[in-house]
Amino acid sequence: MLLVILCSFFCETCPKDSLGKTSNVKLTFHKIVSPFTSHFSHILLTAIFAGMQANDDLQTRWWRLEAKLVDRFNKKPDIETILFLIGVQETGFIKEKITKEQKQDLMHVAVCTLFSQSGYFELEGKDDDGWPHFKQLKSLPEMNMIEQENFLKDHILLYFENHDF
Repeated sequence: MLLVILCSFFCETCPKDSLGKTSNVKLTFHKIVSPFTSHFSHILLTAIFAGMQANDDLQTRWWRLEAKLVDRFNKKPDIETILFLIGVQETGFIKEKITKEQKQDLMHVAVCTLFSQSGYFELEGKDDDGWPHFKQLKSLPEMNMIEQENFLKDHILLYFENHDF
């Protein structure tokens, strides 16, 4: 709210609502910093803020998915559990006792399935036991740990959207 009020004083170009108040927080930040920064700094700060908004949107969507999964399973799953669930969904592999290696295989199927949505992998077919096999089409981008987690979360969210969950 403070950003909106400040922008009203400093910015003539930010969109205003019918009461003359700034209506877009992203533009608010963008316009507040502009009188005080060089053009390069302005562009950099705007890009940083846009990245923060993208991360906030990802986090909000992630929390929504977690809430749905808690409603469904009465427990908040971690990423590994979600990958396991996707692997089970994709393979139909259900047994009373699952070995550690089978859990890892299910999670591997999940990761390949998730990244196939973006063209990194392609399903080649299934073996005699019904397990899917994937072919890597392109290398995954270089990312730090946080970026990798966000990349994975974004693909998990897309998977659940595509499966109407």
